[in-house]
Amino acid sequence: METLLVSTKKISYQYFTSFFEGPVRIKLSQSAKDNIKRSHNNLQSILKNKESVYGVNTGFGNLSHIPISDKDQKKLQTNLVKSHASGIGDALDAGTVRVVLFLKLLTYIHGYSGVRPVVANKIIQFINKDILPVIPKKGSVGASGDLAPLGHMALSLIGEGEVFYKNKKYLTKNILKKLGVKPIELGPKEGLSLINGTQVSTALAIKACITGESLLKTADIAGALSVENSLSSRSVFKSEIHELKMHPGQQVAARNVYKLLTSSGIVRSHQECGKVQDPYSFRCIPHIHGACRDIFSGAANIVNNEINSVSDNPLIIDKKTVSSSGHFHAEHISQAMDTLAISFSEIGAISERRIHYFMKGIGEKIPPFVANNPGVESGYMIAHVTSTALASENKILAHPASVDSLPTSGGQEDLVSMAPGSVYKLERIYSNVASILAIELIVAGAANFVALKGISPGKGTKPVLEILNQICDFAKGDRPLSSEIENVSDLINSNELAQHVSKYLRLE
Repeated sequence: METLLVSTKKISYQYFTSFFEGPVRIKLSQSAKDNIKRSHNNLQSILKNKESVYGVNTGFGNLSHIPISDKDQKKLQTNLVKSHASGIGDALDAGTVRVVLFLKLLTYIHGYSGVRPVVANKIIQFINKDILPVIPKKGSVGASGDLAPLGHMALSLIGEGEVFYKNKKYLTKNILKKLGVKPIELGPKEGLSLINGTQVSTALAIKACITGESLLKTADIAGALSVENSLSSRSVFKSEIHELKMHPGQQVAARNVYKLLTSSGIVRSHQECGKVQDPYSFRCIPHIHGACRDIFSGAANIVNNEINSVSDNPLIIDKKTVSSSGHFHAEHISQAMDTLAISFSEIGAISERRIHYFMKGIGEKIPPFVANNPGVESGYMIAHVTSTALASENKILAHPASVDSLPTSGGQEDLVSMAPGSVYKLERIYSNVASILAIELIVAGAANFVALKGISPGKGTKPVLEILNQICDFAKGDRPLSSEIENVSDLINSNELAQHVSKYLRLE
């Protein structure tokens, strides 16, 4: 296993792909170590001067006016962690927790948090041994940091709470003892620093970016298969047409669909059919998929900026300066994920419309509902209804979380981001979109089987049809479709479908 060197060099969300695939190993660069040590020394200098420092020798939030004595400062940090570990619900997945731990470390290496090197080293030890804190999903409003979930992370570092190790849940104290790992005793500001930040919101957003990138390619694949097997025009996807619009995403989507249909005998078979224009859901694939691509690029840029930012409060600037800020606020993440929710809802909506087009029957070749024997068989009538239900649900889920806020902490935290909620509803939209695209692929594959299987498909659609013919029993006609939809959805969610197609041509 390669050991990743952690430094202040800028990284992107793609860097974290391996974190979701399994354990990782990391080590700090010398400059990162130096930054952490310098920041801790700066904090010690400030404390020697008996200056008032929020969360070190004061209470927290609306209790910040209460001074804390020297003898109670360690207890203050431990109490903070324990009280803030108040999340509920299912635990975050292993990959996301690895990213959370790494992002916390990443904020420390910039040298503005004041924590001791031992805190960073403990996080590294947890990552390298793949000891993963049990972090409940629910409980964060995405401001003053992801307090509750990060409270659970910090709880594990001090030897309390629960962790996952090799896919099994343990009391932290038991597994640490078994592995010979000592918990840390928190010093000044360290509990506050551990729970303060956007690391959970950002980790969730990183996962959303990785998933979204894959879904965009799959949407182009599904669109191309539908264009081909609905006997629609390929010519509307020519680059010279889309270069007249200055939207990069539109140009990419057009190139992808055009490329997928390279050498398609099906496309050639109806070039002289006399049809002038196809419906918007076909003709405007580049415009709608492309808009989503451009929104995705903007959202990904925001996520990348957050990855490389310092997310903590207060900030230890130098030996004399402590600055309070709102760097724990995840509004950027929340708004970025909300825009993705709207965009991917549209990906599902246009896919459902393409499915609907097949249901009516197309000319003399494609029968109504793509049934082998219309009338006796209902074909894909209710599969379409399922896609409609999912597309409708997405419209509800697309309502922005970032426009909602409830004040917390006695009114001190009076406008919060709701960033985790914005990602959780996006995840539901992703799941729905994957299922809608799966239904579109199945319906388009069925159309090929019923009317066009004797004609050669495109370079990029041929491998898709080969997979669909392995999963779907098109010859059987009416049959329960749930398992087929789920199996194709699994291929989409795992990125296997897009990766398989990429063996035959490069998609952007």
